[in-house]
Amino acid sequence: MKRRELLLADKVRGMNTGELAKTLDDKYLELMNLRFQFATNRLPNPNRLKEVKREIARIKTVMREREMWQQYEQEKSE
Repeated sequence: MKRRELLLADKVRGMNTGELAKTLDDKYLELMNLRFQFATNRLPNPNRLKEVKREIARIKTVMREREMWQQYEQEKSE
């Protein structure tokens, strides 16, 4: 069984903020489509829902880390 390429934390951390925002939007759209497929019993791989949710969480975590780091740097410079 071939494993899908997941967004790993290292790959996500290598993206800039614009790429993260675009990827997050894409993942939310994919999640919405998967939910529709699940509701109509046409979802071939139900585990994909879980994978996409985790990818969204990874992206949001990295975005939050960056936000907190900026706040820290700003407070440190004051």
